[in-house]
Amino acid sequence: MTHRLLRAQGGVSLKTLNVSVVTPDGPALEGSYEMVSVRAESGELGILPGHIPLVAPLTISAVRLKKDGQTDYLAVSGGFVEVRPEQVTILAQAAEQPSEIDVDRAKRAKERAEQRLNLAKSEDIDHRRAELALQRAVNRIDISENR
Repeated sequence: MTHRLLRAQGGVSLKTLNVSVVTPDGPALEGSYEMVSVRAESGELGILPGHIPLVAPLTISAVRLKKDGQTDYLAVSGGFVEVRPEQVTILAQAAEQPSEIDVDRAKRAKERAEQRLNLAKSEDIDHRRAELALQRAVNRIDISENR
């Protein structure tokens, strides 16, 4: 896949994006990155410096942040991404870096969600809530394994 670097106004090449990830508990991440990849409800978005402005709702997924040949990962539990040519702001319900994830807790949450989904057919269980809990747990486990 080939990406071309978009030019900013005046023909000046932008090399990085300022990225802010904010949760109800406060800032989760601030930094400069060459590329940001997120999964919006409409599909995967790859954001480079100079990207056209947009706002999109996010799914429970990984945010991938690329800089100097390295990729950092962040687990987000939904929210929104706002893109401007030099800035990406992610407003997330929750966001965790791999080092912050309690893997044992995530595995227990996954097991509880799977049990609830199995019971959902026979009891009055909120099926959608159990599905979302399972997605969050699996996302957190996947991110922790990509450290």
